[in-house]
Amino acid sequence: MIVVVPGSFDPFHLGHLDVVTRAAQLFDEVVVAVGVNITKNYLFTPGERLELAREATAFLPNVRVLQLEGLLVDFCAAVGADTVVKGLRFGSDFDYELQMAKINDELGGIETLLLPATSPFGTLSATMIREVVLAGGDVSAFVPVEVAKAIAARKE
Repeated sequence: MIVVVPGSFDPFHLGHLDVVTRAAQLFDEVVVAVGVNITKNYLFTPGERLELAREATAFLPNVRVLQLEGLLVDFCAAVGADTVVKGLRFGSDFDYELQMAKINDELGGIETLLLPATSPFGTLSATMIREVVLAGGDVSAFVPVEVAKAIAARKE
């Protein structure tokens, strides 16, 4: 079974990696779909986010990282997936993801599996990580090594 783990992944952090790794243990193939959310201000370009996600997941043989353009349901159909895996941290995540699950089901018959965050990653947020980076802080404890290097290079 092929599943899709969608997100903007800016930056790709250890909570994202945890969800992808757990999904890779449960399913035959995981496609990480790196998308664009027009409401976000990005630290990295779409191409950079794609490459960083590829580098961070390179140790997982059943994971592919692809660019997501357009509707998630169309992307899922194109890669042969009928299930989306999303991570949950808080109740507000559940509220949002439940709405998205319903619309994805209505639009394309896509099932959504919600994975609760594991303890060390339960409060990680790409938004907060970006804010710390922009304020000059060190986020290396929250991101894969490849991402930490890319952030450090951006500061130079």
